[in-house]
Amino acid sequence: MSEKTLRIAAAQFNPIVGDVGGNTRRIIDWIGQARDKLKADLIVFPELTLTGYPPEDLLLRPDIYEMADQALSKIAGHTHGIVAVVGAPAREAGQTYNAAYVLSDGKIQARYDKQQLPNYGVFDELRYFQAGTQPLVIEVKGV
Repeated sequence: MSEKTLRIAAAQFNPIVGDVGGNTRRIIDWIGQARDKLKADLIVFPELTLTGYPPEDLLLRPDIYEMADQALSKIAGHTHGIVAVVGAPAREAGQTYNAAYVLSDGKIQARYDKQQLPNYGVFDELRYFQAGTQPLVIEVKGV
């Protein structure tokens, strides 16, 4: 039996709330570094990296979802040779979700909606998000 190796990069940076364009550029830069310099197979970004956290009333603007969709498509275009998991808000059937998108081969491959939403202290996620209900399992390099 051959041994499988999976190299995972964790991108840790402080996205700016509301700066979707700037955050998109930083995400693309991190993807390139992880793939080309670190030889990573998978890069994982923090929760709501695309919009910054906490996005709060920014989520009440309808254009934020269109901006997020366009940015995710742009980011996906840089995922040849690497899988990226990027946090962004999702809107579907009138509901808003705190989502993690799986991007690879130039496309959005899957989406996971956060299930446990905190609602204490500075966390007010139940005000903005619907809880997800489905698990998500992905395979990267056969692992």
